[in-house]
Amino acid sequence: MGVGTGTGNAVDGESALISAVQAGDTDLVRILLHEDSDSDYLDAAFCLAVRMHAGRIAQLLLQYGANSGQSSPDGLIPLSEAVESGSPALFEALLDHEIRGRYPESKLLEARDLARRWHETGAEAELRRRTGSRDAVGRKRVQDGEYNSVVEFALGGMTVRDGHGAILTYVEELLGVRTSFDELMDRALAQVDRQDHATWTCSSLQLGGRREEATWTAAAVLRTSPDPSRRLFGAEVLRLIHLFDDSDEGAFAGPALDLFTDWAAAETDVAVLTEVLLALGEHNGPRAEAALLPHAGHPDARVRRAVAQGFSAWSSPPAFSGDARTALLRLMADPDAVVRKTACYAVAVGQHHDPVYTDAMAAALNDTDRLVQLAAVYGLALHNDERCVEAARLLGPPQRGSLEEEGYLEAAWRYEWRRERP
Repeated sequence: MGVGTGTGNAVDGESALISAVQAGDTDLVRILLHEDSDSDYLDAAFCLAVRMHAGRIAQLLLQYGANSGQSSPDGLIPLSEAVESGSPALFEALLDHEIRGRYPESKLLEARDLARRWHETGAEAELRRRTGSRDAVGRKRVQDGEYNSVVEFALGGMTVRDGHGAILTYVEELLGVRTSFDELMDRALAQVDRQDHATWTCSSLQLGGRREEATWTAAAVLRTSPDPSRRLFGAEVLRLIHLFDDSDEGAFAGPALDLFTDWAAAETDVAVLTEVLLALGEHNGPRAEAALLPHAGHPDARVRRAVAQGFSAWSSPPAFSGDARTALLRLMADPDAVVRKTACYAVAVGQHHDPVYTDAMAAALNDTDRLVQLAAVYGLALHNDERCVEAARLLGPPQRGSLEEEGYLEAAWRYEWRRERP
């Protein structure tokens, strides 16, 4: 497929978007897409990203409107090549809904079998077999897709990522294969980087999406496992089952709150406790708040962040209790900047417009961290406090391409507009 004819942000006849894709610059691609730059080149950029095995960039282009269906059949790499790359993001981009019908079931079955061979052999072992090299294998953790990471191996001039377990899980789902709970858990637990690895995420999401009693029971049993990794996987699956339960009855809401309330009081592993507290934060009411409060002073910042996140408007009562108010004010002054920002955001979106909160957010305008300052501006704007206007002016425009900064500052602009309306 040829490059489009639009000029957009082109320089000397070249598209800035195409150049960013060629350079593999994901951040610049995101900025250009957010600025609606070179929109005529979206489809060509998608084809180029796929041919370059740049799965994360290809997915970004799809999110911003690239039409994968416009690509010619020979303009993309074969499905087998996407499997062998080990990049789940690339494989999923190649199976975008616009072009999924190009691949007959036989090709999907071949992809499944190939992904299984790579997964069972291991990316590093298969790379050694193919290259015949005895040299040291280079390895690094890389982002693959918007939220997940994989490990990338390099040897003898070849590079491969270890996301074959995620690819296998994804293609099984497309084929309607119901993989057992134990097998999906084993795939997840085999990963070095564990929870943020694409294979872990794919396994937990598929199980969480089943929203059924059998999966709930299998995950709940893991709470008593002596292995923290198994407890972590079980907690995540249980949280996702409740999160995805959109039935009128909300069948898992009560059991989830009971289970996570008791679990939070007994868990000693930091990663597991963090996941349990995140799950509690997805419940409304004083019971969830009461279960979060004992962990507000935990020595690990990850746990304190989860507590602060749990005090958001999504999870809190209409007004914070006295104990929650004390905890939030303390978390707004936490040594960890992310904890401070998260607590400030919770206060910002809370429904209790107490002057003590607006004064605390005003104090946060002098924080050493820009995002904490921005969260304070956001909160003051939502609480109709005019101090947000001057603070937003002093902070200046949002960083290029930062949706988070734009969202915080936009609230101040909206407040100023409301204030000045006749």
